Amino acid sequence: MTAPGTRAGAPAEDSDDLDVEEALALVREAKDDRAGQVPAPAGQAHGERHRATPWAQARETAARAARARLRRTPVSVPLGDALGLVLAAPLDALTDLPSFDTSAMDGWAVAGPGPWDVRDEGVLAGHAQPEPLTDGEAVRIATGARIPSDTTAVLRSEHGRTDAQGRLHATREIVHGQDIRPRGQECRSGDQLLPVGTRVTPAVLGLAAAAGYDTVTAVPRPRVEVLVLGDELLTEGRPRDGLIRDALGPMLPPWLRALGAEVVAVHRIGDDAKALRRAVTGSTADLVVTTGGTAGGPVDHVHPILEGIGAELLVDGVKVRPGHPMLLARIKDDQHLVGLPGNPLAAVSGLLTLAEPLLRTLAAHPAPEPYTLPLSEAVQGHPYDTRLIPVVLRGDRAVPLHYNGPAMLRGIAAADALAVVPPGGARQGEETELLDLPWATAGIEVCFT
Repeated sequence: MTAPGTRAGAPAEDSDDLDVEEALALVREAKDDRAGQVPAPAGQAHGERHRATPWAQARETAARAARARLRRTPVSVPLGDALGLVLAAPLDALTDLPSFDTSAMDGWAVAGPGPWDVRDEGVLAGHAQPEPLTDGEAVRIATGARIPSDTTAVLRSEHGRTDAQGRLHATREIVHGQDIRPRGQECRSGDQLLPVGTRVTPAVLGLAAAAGYDTVTAVPRPRVEVLVLGDELLTEGRPRDGLIRDALGPMLPPWLRALGAEVVAVHRIGDDAKALRRAVTGSTADLVVTTGGTAGGPVDHVHPILEGIGAELLVDGVKVRPGHPMLLARIKDDQHLVGLPGNPLAAVSGLLTLAEPLLRTLAAHPAPEPYTLPLSEAVQGHPYDTRLIPVVLRGDRAVPLHYNGPAMLRGIAAADALAVVPPGGARQGEETELLDLPWATAGIEVCFT
């Protein structure tokens, strides 16, 4: 596909227009950031009034905030609701597995050397203990069925034949105990199957069920309440009359769920300061997420409300583009607020910068191992801030997507990850840290480069 400002058929990396457009976008972004800022007192340098936190430090602050103050009580969760949680107690075997000798194959249970006389009635899985076998005797048996006492081995169906008199013969050598799963082969009662801290995957659910569990003891999901701000937002139909569609209301709840949270409520507050204060002080969620209202404009109420209720501001602005005016506050010892910018991609930046580390820590999930890939083309950098750029992964390269302005979702909707571009930018082929998106699927051939 053709990038903005690129001639049809020309490679994107050969176009000077892309760099110019990105540079102009950064200039516009910087102007937007300055708009509405409270001027510094006379004689105060820009650096002195700039309280923004470096991007990596902001992420660590969010993770540390959850570690430092919150002690979450483990809960008993039915297996059907436990996917994605973290075990808060070891998964110990409640019984031997298997709990009785079972057949590993369809065939015949045989006793002694052959040939064997075959019983009329076979043995099926789920039935009571069958009658013992005597030497020279065999019985049809299904996979998973209980092994009769005194069985020598299980002869697979494809390895046996019957003669004209109905006697069973083996077509290859039989080894004592073959194709029998003995009791306790996988574990003995009381063995630790999985330790504390194990993430509950579908396989863990299967193991827990096989071991006899109906519930597991786990760290509960963090509870999140979303407050959507802005009088200009429509909930349906096309943008009109100076009003725009709310993109964050539909986007944030499933994104937060993908990060392991339980979204308990989504409220539309508009630009009503009193309603926002009531919603923040009345919330019982572990994390309150607000959208917009974090800058210094006439209807940006988040800062004044946090100050009015005595909240502790942990992060007030982050040196990242987009998303600079994000914030993190501690409302109570066991409750935090993440203020996201109102622009959609800037809000995504805030979500991954502040909400993701905090939620991950609350849920006891380990931090993902950082990884890098070389960029397929150069990316314009901000002079002193980190940039987060949507990319798609193509083989061993990260391909930047060029619809990456603060208000744009077209790039992130097609992305596999965000590239963490350091101040000053990144060269073509330079190894760059990547942040995976929680639902990213490699190989989706949608690319706006």
